Amino acid sequence: MKLCVAEKPSVAREIASILGANLKKDGYFEGNGYWVSWTYGHLCTLKEPHDYTGMWKWWNLATLPMIPSTFGIKLTESSSAQKQFRVIESLVRRCDEVINCGDAGQEGELIQQWVLLKAKNTKPIKRLWISSLTEEAIREGFGNLKDGKDFLNLYAAGSSRAVGDWLLGMNATRLYTLKYGQNKQVLSIGRVQTPTLAMIVERQKTIEAFKPSKYWELKTNYRGVLFSSTIGKLTEKEKSEKAVEYVKGKDFHIKEYTKKEGKESPPRLFDLTSLQVEGNTRFAYSADQTLKLVQGLYEKKLVTYPRVDTTFLSEDIHPKVPKILQGLNFYSQLTAPLLDKPIPKSKKVFNDNKVTDHHAIIPTGIKPSGINPDEQKIYAVITKRFIAAFYPDCIVSNTTVIGNVEKVEFKATGKQILKPGWREVFANEKPSSSKSKEEENIMPTFEEGEHGPHEPEIQAKETRPPKYFTEATLLRAMESAGKNVDDEELREAMKENGIGRPSTRANIIETLFRRKYLEKKKKNIHATVTGVGLIDVIQSDLLKSAELTGQWEHKLRLIENGEYDVKKFRKELIQMVVDLTNEVMQAKDKTIAFHDETKAKEKPKVKAQKKALADINCPKCGIGSLMKGKKAYGCSNHKTGCDFLIPFVMMGKKLTYKQTLDLISKKKTGVIKGFYRAGTGQKLNGKLTLTDDFNLGFEPG
Repeated sequence: MKLCVAEKPSVAREIASILGANLKKDGYFEGNGYWVSWTYGHLCTLKEPHDYTGMWKWWNLATLPMIPSTFGIKLTESSSAQKQFRVIESLVRRCDEVINCGDAGQEGELIQQWVLLKAKNTKPIKRLWISSLTEEAIREGFGNLKDGKDFLNLYAAGSSRAVGDWLLGMNATRLYTLKYGQNKQVLSIGRVQTPTLAMIVERQKTIEAFKPSKYWELKTNYRGVLFSSTIGKLTEKEKSEKAVEYVKGKDFHIKEYTKKEGKESPPRLFDLTSLQVEGNTRFAYSADQTLKLVQGLYEKKLVTYPRVDTTFLSEDIHPKVPKILQGLNFYSQLTAPLLDKPIPKSKKVFNDNKVTDHHAIIPTGIKPSGINPDEQKIYAVITKRFIAAFYPDCIVSNTTVIGNVEKVEFKATGKQILKPGWREVFANEKPSSSKSKEEENIMPTFEEGEHGPHEPEIQAKETRPPKYFTEATLLRAMESAGKNVDDEELREAMKENGIGRPSTRANIIETLFRRKYLEKKKKNIHATVTGVGLIDVIQSDLLKSAELTGQWEHKLRLIENGEYDVKKFRKELIQMVVDLTNEVMQAKDKTIAFHDETKAKEKPKVKAQKKALADINCPKCGIGSLMKGKKAYGCSNHKTGCDFLIPFVMMGKKLTYKQTLDLISKKKTGVIKGFYRAGTGQKLNGKLTLTDDFNLGFEPG
């Protein structure tokens, strides 16, 4: 029998159906010479410090650094995970061959290999490597199974990443917590999360320290076009006023007028990061939300594998493009012009040298059904970007006009779209391509040598601080190791040294929010007092530098390609942890007061409502006062017979202080939305009432 191990039950079910393994067993499918089982993601994880020695159970500076002689793995504690592992372990012992059907990426390879290692597999391994979950892709993948040995470098990179994160995270977190933590405040340090936080803190401090300075710009209006002086910024008001006086009353002369035709290529296809940027910019989705949405679309077979870092397609996809376009029924008006002629094979779209494990995210051509509105939005941007890739370039006319008033030179530029090309796909919406953000400025025709009156003015302005990070700009900063890069080609080249991987960046950002190091104010990301305090106490550039962390990432990519020695990398990790430990041990102690972000400050109105509840008499007996218990407000006289109670939660809805106060003092709340009727699953809106016999009632509304 051949044992197929998928990463999720849903994927296993799909594979089993295609292979004809239709007999459902406990933890696997059977049939046609196959067993098809599954993991639940990470069934195994690296052992924790206390698993190696009892000395490491306790947090103590004397035990640092903790460096196991060899790293071991263990099963997660979940009973369902352990039960499923026993099924896989049993099947591994009895099968003739294992087919690794895990997610086709570094993390997917690591998950599967750890399970097979824990199950003591000695059977030959084949690898299913596919970019989508369509029936066609799965059949094609099983017809072209790869040797499991071809993926040993991928596993080595994933394993090295996990070991590196363990060594740095476990040691540095204990080191900084014991050295600087106050009031049991754990200072969590991570290989990627700490330099990411450092970027945010550095930007925030720059903004807070920024002092605006005034400057003036000389402009003039000639024939309805606003020209800017090439003098640039004037830092003294007196000079700007003299400049205006100098050009006043004198003719404006057109010195040079040029119109140059240019081309704008379609925006690149999506990798995961650019899709997350689009999701945040267009729909205010978090990086994690976009990842979950596109993962859902992938599992519904509607898009290809999402955890990718390339914006190119492999050349073998080219002949499949017409069939994909034909399947996009909802976009037939846009695809019709493409299907009338051969699909162009541009190097800006198809390039084997730019594709490693997987190609860019594209639709599969399967008709979508049963997807929610948020998934529809992400599906639409992926599909339109794919269609636009095969449209002609947008032809524009770039106009530059240079004029002068005696010795003072002025300049104006404009752009006119001559042939929309790929812009037709986006109709009235604005694509996220940086080129498309330039506002069109259609100019009249000028003649060199013409002259006439003009209207000069001075515009007073102020310098502005850099902007706070949003999730979109933070993702771009992580991708380029902190460097601001707008150019698509340069950004593509810098991905080798970005911090984190496309599949992990969303989780890193969520972790920083969860640990109260970051908070969101509208779309902007701010570091909390705790986040700033943590970065202030860390002196080591190794932990804070996005560039150094990016170099780590580069070495992991080299390991994946078989170009860097795993043992050498691990030695470097160990030396780094030893050096860091010595550095922090020898540093002077600091007392850092970390604000406890978990106890948010109550608003004055809420505080007043809370106090009013504490001061109110029991409405039923009129003698006792209202007391707050574990699950309800009750009468302090309950021991002598008063049974008055108002639960904190009614019909699945937690009551606010105001609602509870209104219920007691006014005998009725305002309309509350989102009550839940047990048994039916029905959601209701309405008012809670206090009846004459002091029981709770409900008025639908």
